[in-house]
Amino acid sequence: MADRKKFSREQNMAKVAFIGLGVMGYPMAGHLTVKGGHDVTVYNRTTAKAEAWVKQFGGAMALTPAEAAQDAEFVFCCVGNDDDLRSVTLGANGAIAGMAPGAILIDNTTASAEVARELAAAASDKGCGFIDAPVSGGQAGAENGVLTVMCGGDKATFDKAKPIIDAYARMVGLMGDVGSGQLTKMINQICIAGVVQGLAEGIHFGKKAGLDIEKVIEVISKGAAGSWQMENRHKTMNDGKYDYGFAVDWMRKDLDIVLTEARRNGASLPVTALVDQFYGEVQKLGGNRWDTSSLLARLEAK
Repeated sequence: MADRKKFSREQNMAKVAFIGLGVMGYPMAGHLTVKGGHDVTVYNRTTAKAEAWVKQFGGAMALTPAEAAQDAEFVFCCVGNDDDLRSVTLGANGAIAGMAPGAILIDNTTASAEVARELAAAASDKGCGFIDAPVSGGQAGAENGVLTVMCGGDKATFDKAKPIIDAYARMVGLMGDVGSGQLTKMINQICIAGVVQGLAEGIHFGKKAGLDIEKVIEVISKGAAGSWQMENRHKTMNDGKYDYGFAVDWMRKDLDIVLTEARRNGASLPVTALVDQFYGEVQKLGGNRWDTSSLLARLEAK
């Protein structure tokens, strides 16, 4: 029985490259090795981070994205923004240059739908597939391997990539053609912005009214006002602690992508635009690296 399980595991093992070992990418690549059982080669601009990853998880490291992508069946990227993404995928040292026909590029970066389509075209020119696959769940979700992954691409490519993505995800969905994953992530961020602002105002109002916030949340969280943000962030917000997740700088980057796309497609997003301005005020308070629940700090500073 043990030999049969080992054989099955080896059958399902893929050769994988992972580019970008930040707070999200580092554990995601780890899950591809530990949970997925895949043969993973990593690349990171800071070589020391790649060396630390190899020491912890095994596998191998490469000195360029193209080198990491050589012979890989699946190439993952998780970097900062559109420009970072282009720098590690395009050009002579980019991942696409190193990919063989038939390989699939899976981008976990939260980026624009425009760059997703650009990379899909470049991958297609090499005979490769592409999936835009931004994630939600934050650092904790990445570390625990329970991210939500929103994918854009054709179904045949998605069906090949999903079993590999499953190593770090609890939900993986195909949302439509290339770019649809990024557009879905934009909706995710729109919804989060409004919910966090509402929670911040609610806690602020409760404090001003002299109520016991813990008692208030215990009751209203069981009704229509309940949310993930309320359940997981109200205590730290009430304590004025904002070191528990997705940073304000990153959220503003994401909201800039959202508002740019809204200008392009004609969507009206007044609340999102206002909350983006509020996050700008949090940055002026020195809260660039505070988590997104720090909208309360802005209210309490007034």
